[in-house]
Parts: sequence; C-alpha cells; structure tokens
Amino acid sequence: MDEFMKAAIDEARQGLAEGGIPIGSVLVKAGKIIGRGHNRRVQKGSPTLHAEIDCLENAGRVGSYKDTVLYSTLMPCYLCSGAVVQFGIKKVVVGEAVTFPGGPEFMMQRGVEVINLNLDECVSMMTDFIEKNPKLWNEDIGEL
Repeated sequence: MDEFMKAAIDEARQGLAEGGIPIGSVLVKAGKIIGRGHNRRVQKGSPTLHAEIDCLENAGRVGSYKDTVLYSTLMPCYLCSGAVVQFGIKKVVVGEAVTFPGGPEFMMQRGVEVINLNLDECVSMMTDFIEKNPKLWNEDIGEL
C-alpha cells in the first residue's frame, strides 16, 4: 500500500474517532498531498460533506485538476463521482467497493481511470462500522 492510501486511511480513522463515518480521502498532485479530508456529515450536520468533497474543499482552488489523483478509502458515490468528472480529475484510487459499489462506471465512461485496490483493511473498517451503525450508514447512502 502506498503512502497516499495510508493517508486516506488515516483520515478515515480520524473521522471515526470524531464520531463520524470512517471514509477518508486525499488529493495528490506532483507526488504531494495537496488536500485531505474525511466524511464529516455527522460532525457538521451536513448532507453533502462526504470525504471526497471535504478533501476537495480543503485543497482549495488549485487551477487545473487534470494532473491530480484522488485517493479514497471507499468507492465514491455519484455525488463525489460527479465532482471528479466536473473538476477533470483523471485518476481515482480506492481502497474498496465491497461495502458500497459507488459510481465507477459513471467515472470510467467519462475517461476517468478507476483503480480498486480491494484492501482488507478498508473493507473491515467499513464492515465493522456498518454492523454497529446500520441506521447512520443507510442515511449516508440515501437508503432510509
């Protein structure tokens, strides 16, 4: 596992420690992390503050996103997949898509390279969370 996915996992753990949903993300440009974030829907009472959105917000305006890579511990949902496409991010690396399939086809159909690492650590972190917090998880993915 590379340093960028480790950083995304650290973000997920931070979100969990704050009482939120353990999903983390980092944005990389020229081999450096320029933004990081985690799902803060619970912490901020926000319907849209997913890890990838938090990460992009924390990166700020960076001009072109075409040479960036977005790392996320979980396959991005359609909201976050839409942000990837909207900003022209061409590569997304995810920790897993077992617990949530997300929108990989949406991104790939629009020229985004999607790499699923299928990491046991990411799967177990989400599986444990979902088992302990099914109502919160279903709210997060819009299935209440």
